[in-house]
Amino acid sequence: MKFAFCNETYGKQEFAKTCDHIAGCGYDGIEIAPFTLKEDPRDLTEKEAQAFGSQAHSAGLEVVGLHWLLVKPSWLNLTTTDPLLQKDTVAFGQHLARICAAMGGSVMVWGSPQQRNLEEGWNYDDALNRAADTLRAISRVAGPLNVTIAMEPLARKETNFLNTAEQTIELLKLVDDPACRLHLDVKAMSDEETPIEEVIISSAPYLEHFHANDPNLRGPGTGDVAYPPIVKALREARYEGFVSVEVFDYTPDPETIAKESIAFLKEVF
Repeated sequence: MKFAFCNETYGKQEFAKTCDHIAGCGYDGIEIAPFTLKEDPRDLTEKEAQAFGSQAHSAGLEVVGLHWLLVKPSWLNLTTTDPLLQKDTVAFGQHLARICAAMGGSVMVWGSPQQRNLEEGWNYDDALNRAADTLRAISRVAGPLNVTIAMEPLARKETNFLNTAEQTIELLKLVDDPACRLHLDVKAMSDEETPIEEVIISSAPYLEHFHANDPNLRGPGTGDVAYPPIVKALREARYEGFVSVEVFDYTPDPETIAKESIAFLKEVF
């Protein structure tokens, strides 16, 4: 199994220094939030992306890809009823696919809970089809670049759209493009009624990427989630991608989080 760490944990630290620390901890890859590289990721050029990718590779890391895609600009939306806003969202997604490929990455984790929420009165099935149209248009650009969009189900307290792996797979079937697949996250799956290991096994044919963390918002192994069944399920599912550490509580500090997380993952795997 290969392990990666998400760069936004390090805040505004210089990217090259972040790469050096992540590599020094023993990780194989880095996962990148676009807004950490440029205030408005729409201004990030492919040439600049190549340079960031080179810094990661020089440190000995693979670029896994991108996540936290719609943090900035924050008004873009997956389920919007506004055709112009949908067009802007498609254009930005296609831009990020090019940026991801230029860095040498292959995965775009699509979470962004607030930018997918359904407004009161919206029909769920209609929103599902609008989302599918948007993702299909982005996938047409991402696929030839060997970039896969990995759709992430999220907890009910975060969003009212795509709360389970089953719902997300329904969306993937509508998109019907091999460049649009599934991402699973331990924190998010903890909100499902189905045990995490069962979610992993049942979703195996669609699984592209995986995040390790805990509902306490910290790193893997810091809370009540039992990881041995998760490890067993990933192996049974024949998952061969990255297990990336994504946390939301950055205490005590990024360096400690990175070191403790990789030690736990290497032990449990």
